[in-house]
Amino acid sequence: MKKDFYEILGISKNATPEEIKKAYRKKAIEFHPDKNPGNKEAEEKFKEAAEAYEVLSDANKKAKYDQYGHQAFDGGGFGGGQHMNMDDIFSQFGDIFGGAFGGGGFSGFGSGGGQRRVKGSNLRIKVKLTLEEIANGVEKKVKVKRKVQAKGVTYRTCPTCNGSGQIMKIANTILGRMQTATTCHICSGSGQILDQKPAGADAQGMLLDEDTVSIKIPAGVVDGMQLKVAGKGNEAPGTNSIPGDLIVAIEEIEHEFLKREGENLHYDLYISFAEAALGVSKEIDTVSGKVRIKLEEGIQSGKILRLKGKGVPSINAYGNGDLLVHVNVWTPKTLNKEQKQFFEKMLTDENFIPKPEKSDKSFFEKVKDMFS
Repeated sequence: MKKDFYEILGISKNATPEEIKKAYRKKAIEFHPDKNPGNKEAEEKFKEAAEAYEVLSDANKKAKYDQYGHQAFDGGGFGGGQHMNMDDIFSQFGDIFGGAFGGGGFSGFGSGGGQRRVKGSNLRIKVKLTLEEIANGVEKKVKVKRKVQAKGVTYRTCPTCNGSGQIMKIANTILGRMQTATTCHICSGSGQILDQKPAGADAQGMLLDEDTVSIKIPAGVVDGMQLKVAGKGNEAPGTNSIPGDLIVAIEEIEHEFLKREGENLHYDLYISFAEAALGVSKEIDTVSGKVRIKLEEGIQSGKILRLKGKGVPSINAYGNGDLLVHVNVWTPKTLNKEQKQFFEKMLTDENFIPKPEKSDKSFFEKVKDMFS
């Protein structure tokens, strides 16, 4: 079982953003790989602290975690802490360490000095999904144009910062001599500059390439939700760089018959007077195929039938929603002479006079039940 994020950082649920940041910095410095070389236990604790900070430092993620716990980020595409590698942690949270390592920089896992690992920019795409794909989960293959390092490109140590990625400055102040470090403006902190580039590459040795990316989309996603495919964004120049991520925005295609409301689905079923009076068997659409339902004799317009588990799965793995079938008795708009005579005779027929029973719920009661 995963540890509680607050317990990992040693803070209370009421901790302020500054307290969360301070607690993470303390833990990260304690278990940093540079201070614990070859210590796998320290490395795992370092990753745990990064995962906890990733969630608790984000107001939206923190709110979800406080409400649902670790389940809020199960199902793929969210949180991502358990799948973090050292590169992810350093690239995301390196700035939080200030001057704790390497004189104002963050040394990185297995690298030296203050050299900064440059991360490529993220790419964003939109993926359209049918309601059936959303309900069952799907794997999509999409073509993405992304920047990659050209074959044969080489880089050399930046002569301005000597590969450190930083320029050190010493200034005399009233408090004495102060040393400060700034990111090298020549190599942007990577410690490397372009040496040789093949034909067709840009000034940084990059080319635009088309790549086919496989995206596993979990069941239950909603319109507007964003998933992250790590490492499938633009690459960055330099031998020590890491690629950006591919951000996938979900767009839900409206279904012809089914209307979605959270995990529940709604279906309007229209039947005739005769079908309502005599009872009928009807075939209806669901996200898992067609099903047949039986309507009893004398069914009333406005009746709601609930098909358990025939809705959309919860993204947080809390089971499936339901399919609510709304029965509507269709009133014909035109009648021929014979039909009109029949209904005229029925106007005073005792069996056709409305006699609602106490068990027959009102419209407002049905709406209340539907949302309860």
